[in-house]
Amino acid sequence: MKTETTSSSSTLVWDLPVRLFHWLLVACFAGAWLTSDSEHWRLAHVWFGYGMAGLVGLRLVWGLVGTQHARFASFVRGPRAALAYLRSLLGPRPQHYLGHNPAGGLAIVGLLALIALTAASGYATYNELGGDWLEELHEFAADALLILVGVHLAGVVVGSFVHKENLVRAMITGRKPLPPETNT
Repeated sequence: MKTETTSSSSTLVWDLPVRLFHWLLVACFAGAWLTSDSEHWRLAHVWFGYGMAGLVGLRLVWGLVGTQHARFASFVRGPRAALAYLRSLLGPRPQHYLGHNPAGGLAIVGLLALIALTAASGYATYNELGGDWLEELHEFAADALLILVGVHLAGVVVGSFVHKENLVRAMITGRKPLPPETNT
């Protein structure tokens, strides 16, 4: 699928469904985290979790049938490619990707998997479908998710600095600058 361009200096990378997914997921994650320790807000916590689960389901579909940079096939590369990308950040000419880099691709897979595990274990706990071990699994998965979100945010900061591009703005506008040498 052809990437839309409006000028020679930037191109549309992240389409509206990807950007909406991202920011709605941020809102649901923040809401779920803020309501996690309050019995008074338990129902809100549950609904934020349902929202996250629904968003992950939609993102999985869009990752298979969506636009070029939304498809998992365009950015999920595996650990070897992720390590090569991370090593390149230490050199004078770091690898640059128009869409997600291989390390970011693995982080996305991890985030989606942890969200699914957190939501499923939370649903089972809320509906009393298992014992205390499900609640422990839910809390463990949520803590792991929080850590991976931190890694993701660190990656955004490092990527923005190394590649001299504002990745937060790109996730708002969908547009990224076109550098001279770019991997897809």
